[in-house]
Amino acid sequence: MDRRRFIKLSSLLGGSLTLSTQLTGCASAPKSTEYFPAVEFSHGVASGDPTTSAVILWTRAVPHDNGDSGYVRWQIATSPDFNSPLRDGVAKTTRNNDFTVKIDVQDLPAGRSFYYRFFTSENRSVTGTTSTLATGVIDKLKFAVFSCANYPAGYFNAYEAAAEDSEVDVVLHLGDYIYEYQKGGYATANAEAIGRDFMPGNEGELLTLKDYRLRYATYRQDNGLQLLHQRKPFIAVWDDHEIANDTYMSGAQNHSADEGDFYARRAAAVQAYYEWLPIRPPMGNESPQIYRAFEFGNLVNLFMLDTRLIGRQQQLNMADFKRANGQFDAAAFMRAINDPGRTLLGEDQFNWLSQEVSHSSARWQVLGQQILMGKMHYPAEVLTSQREAIASAIEGLIGLLKKQQAGAPLTAKEQARLSTRLPYNLDAWDGYAAEREKVLKLFSEAGKSLLVIAGDTHNGWVNTLTDNSGETLAMEYATPSVSSPGMEDYVGMDDSQARRLAEALPLLIDDLSYCNLHERGYMTMSFTLSMVTTQWHYVSNITNEDYTVYTRHTERFVD
Repeated sequence: MDRRRFIKLSSLLGGSLTLSTQLTGCASAPKSTEYFPAVEFSHGVASGDPTTSAVILWTRAVPHDNGDSGYVRWQIATSPDFNSPLRDGVAKTTRNNDFTVKIDVQDLPAGRSFYYRFFTSENRSVTGTTSTLATGVIDKLKFAVFSCANYPAGYFNAYEAAAEDSEVDVVLHLGDYIYEYQKGGYATANAEAIGRDFMPGNEGELLTLKDYRLRYATYRQDNGLQLLHQRKPFIAVWDDHEIANDTYMSGAQNHSADEGDFYARRAAAVQAYYEWLPIRPPMGNESPQIYRAFEFGNLVNLFMLDTRLIGRQQQLNMADFKRANGQFDAAAFMRAINDPGRTLLGEDQFNWLSQEVSHSSARWQVLGQQILMGKMHYPAEVLTSQREAIASAIEGLIGLLKKQQAGAPLTAKEQARLSTRLPYNLDAWDGYAAEREKVLKLFSEAGKSLLVIAGDTHNGWVNTLTDNSGETLAMEYATPSVSSPGMEDYVGMDDSQARRLAEALPLLIDDLSYCNLHERGYMTMSFTLSMVTTQWHYVSNITNEDYTVYTRHTERFVD
């Protein structure tokens, strides 16, 4: 770690980011033989950011005496009895860090599984399991992929389901680990009825460091999330709701002038994120830089991107392209969409990615990032329909398409209804089309096999990623949400209507081959040298903790 950069950024974020290591620990820590008073391990344990020789260990340890600080011992071992720990030490827990503890354990053997725990003289945490990344030739690897977990919307049963899968090696979290909305806001209508209300004093929209910390504390009460953190190492990035809806470099859709300085809010959100997630502190100068790469031997290179805070320009708004006569200026809109100066990643992050790709020799290249990259271009008729009329508009267009496929002639007006298409989600890569083209060509020109994974939309998707000439350059797999409502809620469909619409959409959207619009769950990706197998798993229920898991769809990719 570049200590000077860390100290500078820590001061920007309020000076309370700390990270102990097993080698240096805390200079003022007591000896391990001294008496340590009891603490409350109230939010379990976690691990993350594994490398071939290191891993982050995490817990929250609140002193029973309600003091401002305390100490805990920690151990990591290759056996659950901890008779011969590989590393151990003492860590300080303080109110300045919200009593979270993070240890960057170094000099571990590669490709090994470990047990770890925290304890005092009087009590101890649950035992966690984690692993380091392997080197050399790897025969197989399995990711579990998550996004969009909304606590008041329902139980995190998808997390628990993945925790029970012994074949999962690493969890990838693509963002929206928490949501910033207030009680009575988005997806909170059933919270009280299902026992998922916010903590007292945390019912408002998140604006301050205290607000964000309390929201993480609420989310980490969920049994499924605690279990998954306990059993699997996480590799995580943020999306927008860790800060505010539709965040960009200098603001957010869900931030107004009367809510104070946006950068102060962003700093508070980032600080709480790094306190509560098992992730190394940010690197960088003026901005937090969460993008980073992970090498899984010869098999996979994983690039975790930031499409939110580093380089994203403000999202376009279709309303800005209406002429004085009320007509939509499609030509001006498409020029703006394809503006080569319009950025999502920013120059520094793109240059970093370019360097990483040029040095990668793994069989598979994976972009782990937040938002859909596929061209989700809907007929304009759908985008201009009222919310409650969207489903019927799509069904009407499908009828025209089937009529055309049957050989029946279409009128000029009917043909225009099918052919006039626009991107529907300007917060996704569709709103930054020129940069999407640059990223796809970066991998294709390097001769690398690329798979893109995404979250954000709350639904499952499979997209073929094509360039402007129509050439296929990659595939995209998007995970459903853990609990946040999907398109079925936005459009107002029942399950039957959602299934019919999911079958119909690939007929209207050229690069789309699969979608699920109404179920919550997660995605797994299994890699071998010859094939990547991606599966979509859905839980039957999120209103309580009694559920069944269904694997609805499987994609096999051979390049």
